Amino acid sequence: MRRPSEPPLSNAAAAEAITRSTGTSISAAYMWQLRSGVKSNPTVQHLQAIAQFFGVPASYLIDNGADESIESQLRLLQAMKDTDVRNLALRASGLTPRTLANIAAIIDRAREIENLPPVESSVTPDDHR
Repeated sequence: MRRPSEPPLSNAAAAEAITRSTGTSISAAYMWQLRSGVKSNPTVQHLQAIAQFFGVPASYLIDNGADESIESQLRLLQAMKDTDVRNLALRASGLTPRTLANIAAIIDRAREIENLPPVESSVTPDDHR
């Protein structure tokens, strides 16, 4: 997964990396066709290879219903790669649900102050047990 500050892979780099890591041959021209919408119905083999390379299930690429859940997981994964976020999460480990809720409220307010969008929580009450 690339960091938001990194540019996307070029068609040639993506095709080479997918071919190398999955064993399924994809050309730079085919990647361009998919990305530009010239081709909109990749083969199952190519779809699986692209999904495998990017670390998502193939359903993510074809099932709109799967997008939200996987997007949430990808955002969490990306956030946990941030050392500061990971350190904050480690410090919070073991705190009571009430304390965690208070900390979450403080963070929500800080996001407002910094004009950041609110974060939708994927945590359910059972997750605190």
